[in-house]
Amino acid sequence: MTRTEGGCVIELRAKSPCDGLLPLSIGGVTLSEAAPGAMTCLMPYKGQAAALSGALEVACGIAAPAPGHSTVSDGVRILWFGRETLLLIGPEPAPELAQHAAVVDHSDAWAVVRLEGPGAVDVLARLVPVDLRESAFAPGATARSELRHMQAAITRLSADAFEIMVFRGMARTLVHDLRDVMESVAARAGR
Repeated sequence: MTRTEGGCVIELRAKSPCDGLLPLSIGGVTLSEAAPGAMTCLMPYKGQAAALSGALEVACGIAAPAPGHSTVSDGVRILWFGRETLLLIGPEPAPELAQHAAVVDHSDAWAVVRLEGPGAVDVLARLVPVDLRESAFAPGATARSELRHMQAAITRLSADAFEIMVFRGMARTLVHDLRDVMESVAARAGR
């Protein structure tokens, strides 16, 4: 986008939250930026949680997940995102969802990264107060938690892969904190 200000031509370019910071690969663990597409926060109106779940099933092919879980189908993901809050990831929201919930675009609000590799659990375990054993936090599980000193949403994608979301303004801090721990874990493992 080009704009003129005070006789000067200014070029504006959209940047991702982790622009110039990622990807990183240290000791077999990779940290990369994810581009999830549209992200829409859905907060059901009083008494409308079941109706919203039904509307999501019709519009997206999947129902709302239980607390602490996510649902996935054909490029659509729905995360439990806190008390009475869901996050629809992928498609633009169907207009009929607004009958049952407040619908808020969060597409530019979050920095979304993927932490993966054989030491990913060891890295993340040093930063979050969440039981990351697969028996307690299986693929598809999601949690809102503190990550060092930031609020984060963490979803387990597979045995050795996690999606981590923090507010966009915390992207640089997130990458810094994860890099420090990735280096520490790699050094302890002799990698």
